[in-house]
Amino acid sequence: QVQLVESGGGLVQAGGSLRLSCAASGGTFSSYAMGWFRQAPGKERTFVASISGSGRLTSYADSVKGQFTIYRDNGKNTLFLQMNSLKPEDSAVYYCATPVSSFPHRLQNEYEYWGQGTQVTVSS
Repeated sequence: QVQLVESGGGLVQAGGSLRLSCAASGGTFSSYAMGWFRQAPGKERTFVASISGSGRLTSYADSVKGQFTIYRDNGKNTLFLQMNSLKPEDSAVYYCATPVSSFPHRLQNEYEYWGQGTQVTVSS
């Protein structure tokens, strides 16, 4: 049973930065891919970024490419999302998840375990 706990969300002004963390337990972290998704109020949850178990392969939604960076520390079983130049439209609950496989999928239905989410609010 894999457990994921996100942290690092908060309130930030437009143009600011935040780094989200996702602590994983209950599995062999370095063996499986991880992903970040987000859900804004009244909207569906959408893909943000994903990373392979080794960290060598990453994938980003077009809307965050060049703005967000996904990376991981396998020695600390932790996933990160560095978010720069934040905009009000980046406001959402951010979730980390794992498909418990090595491939960094973009589709939500490939993901088996999810964290509880962390709120990011960007003020204009």
